[in-house]
Amino acid sequence: MKDRRNFPSVHKLNPMYFVTLQALAAMSASSHAYADAATKYSAVEFNEQFLESGSGEKVDISRFNKGQEILPGTYRADTYVNNEWKGKLGIEIRGPQNGDGVVHPCMTSDLLTQFGVDIRKLTPEALAALDDADKTCPSLADLITDATASFDSGEQRLEVSIPQIVLNTRARGYVDPKFWDEGVPAASLQYNANTYHSSSGGFNNDSQYLGLIGGINAGPWRFRYQGNLTHDNVSGQHYQTIQTYLQRDFKDIKSQLTGGDTFTDGALFDSYGVLGVTLGTDDRMYPESQRGYAPIVRGIANSNARVQIRQNGNIIYETNVPPGPFEINDLYPTGYGGNLDVIVTEADGSQRISTVPYAAAVNSLRAGMTRYSATIGEYRDPNIDIHPFVSQFTIQRGLSNFLTVYGGFIGADMYVSGMLGAALNTKIGAVALDVTQASASFKGYGSRNGTSVRLSYSRLLEATSTNIAIAAYRYSTSGFFSLPDAVQQRQLYQDGHPDAMTGMQKSRLQFVLNQSLGEGGRFGNLYAMGSLTSYWNRANHDTQYQIGYSNSWKRMTYGASVVRQYEVGTNKWDNRIMLTLSVPLGLGSRAPQSSTYVQHDTSNKSTSVQQSISGTLGNDNAFSYGVNGTYSDGGTYGGSALNGGANMGYSSPFALLTANASTGRHYNQVGAGISGGIVAWRGGVAFTPNMSDTVAVVEAKDAAGARVANAAGLRIDPWGHAIVPSQAFSFLAR
Repeated sequence: MKDRRNFPSVHKLNPMYFVTLQALAAMSASSHAYADAATKYSAVEFNEQFLESGSGEKVDISRFNKGQEILPGTYRADTYVNNEWKGKLGIEIRGPQNGDGVVHPCMTSDLLTQFGVDIRKLTPEALAALDDADKTCPSLADLITDATASFDSGEQRLEVSIPQIVLNTRARGYVDPKFWDEGVPAASLQYNANTYHSSSGGFNNDSQYLGLIGGINAGPWRFRYQGNLTHDNVSGQHYQTIQTYLQRDFKDIKSQLTGGDTFTDGALFDSYGVLGVTLGTDDRMYPESQRGYAPIVRGIANSNARVQIRQNGNIIYETNVPPGPFEINDLYPTGYGGNLDVIVTEADGSQRISTVPYAAAVNSLRAGMTRYSATIGEYRDPNIDIHPFVSQFTIQRGLSNFLTVYGGFIGADMYVSGMLGAALNTKIGAVALDVTQASASFKGYGSRNGTSVRLSYSRLLEATSTNIAIAAYRYSTSGFFSLPDAVQQRQLYQDGHPDAMTGMQKSRLQFVLNQSLGEGGRFGNLYAMGSLTSYWNRANHDTQYQIGYSNSWKRMTYGASVVRQYEVGTNKWDNRIMLTLSVPLGLGSRAPQSSTYVQHDTSNKSTSVQQSISGTLGNDNAFSYGVNGTYSDGGTYGGSALNGGANMGYSSPFALLTANASTGRHYNQVGAGISGGIVAWRGGVAFTPNMSDTVAVVEAKDAAGARVANAAGLRIDPWGHAIVPSQAFSFLAR
């Protein structure tokens, strides 16, 4: 980072002069702020005889006579327009050519556009002044009536006030495409590696995982790769490529071209892998309120556990977590559809599987907006040998504030389907209804035709502070196949197992509900989520849910929840009741946190109590630690058990290091991990403990070892570089 202000040379003044001039300036101006053409300074004259140089030269201090100590030059200032931050902008300060000696920020067309001004609304006189701005340096008040610009040189801050009538009526967060920055040419690699060992009942379980996300940026082109390598002592070693693709933005049509191994967006049809080309709307080119999302995965670990998240048979995330509740909120989206299977492997080898619904919200768009996607290529599924050629087209159009229509088409080898739907924004909530007709052919087994009807609903009940995030019901006739189901069934026919299809969905109901209790949730919050699925070729149905309550009092938090989940070891569904309590052990901001968890399993009548203490150390919280102990009475199986464990982490300037260990009745476990990223660009190579899809390179050649705010453990390296992830961009922005 370089200071770009143009300071005058002061090397001819001795230190006494410099301090004296600063004092005189402070006496003559009570504030650093300057409002162009708005503040009138009373003239103040200083006796120059009080200032003498060592050589007897006369010192010109006339520029301080009007109390104006802001020197002409270019400043990089935090800019606020009507109290809304617009970014760090380059501001030129100089005086007009009328000889009055008063300096002010010079306005240009580009600068006004960055302020959000609609240039077309300016007067002809103002437009003429902008055409000659390089010579005349017009002030903001010269161009717009009742507008002011106040510059604070001490805070490097520009406060601008502009009447709303001359501003662009655009959504909040809008940035004109001509100011978009493609970034510098660079290569990046994000890695996440961990190893896990447990021994239980005489059996050893060893597993290793390495996840990689690589990328190359070159002008408007982006290359991305995502894959992972897994190894365990049972199934051996397996390398999996999840995504490999090349992208290019087309900002004029707010679209992105993607070619390679990727996924369809899942907005209307079920998401699936495809090796081909996709051209579609890129929501990131719109204001933030119109962008997509990935769900937050929540759960609880009874020990130092491994959490693995799968979607459509692909491992998209894996990490080690300490005992207690966990939350994963940094998933990379691989499509807007396709449920997430969350597999929690405990230290003793036991596993639990839960499913997080991952479906699109009601498909409403703003009036006049269009979202589209066109994909052609080869169907891809790592678990299936059949890869038919497929083409898919979808479109959504907001006709008014009340109505959005949408539809789509899929054509593949021996498969075709079409969808039509509409979304209504009404006083009783947002409702979407769509109908999909599909026809699938199977060699030697004839054709299957069917219909699927889906109804979605969402609403915030303001009177009761009830937020129904998603409530969706889908009914499919017995002959309906989605494309993934049709390809899977064709594979089973080819393998000679025509009746091996485990589940043809008949109906599915899913919901997410949040309820605040009392004004502002002062009495806590209730939440519920779950799904109920029935099948044509299965007599039973799947029911899973999570219902909970959470609240806080002063610095203490507590909650209760009921969870239904699938137990892998017993091949059964069970219900669990959990109570949580978290209390800080001290008054300081770094006081350790004590957490207590009580869990009761209704299937085997067992109850367990877990106590853990966690905290951070170091000036920038680079060290984290945790210790825990758990007691279980054994329930109907008998045999109480006591176990304990510990975990630690260190966010170094180059990588995030973690380690954990635990022991209990008949088992022992150890694990370790390392994660981080590497970025290479024309100016050098730098490492970082935290990586994201978008990063910023900080260059501060003379600041080696300096701490980077808002990023634990991150410091300027010996070569004057640091890589800042998007989560810590507030450091760069403010």
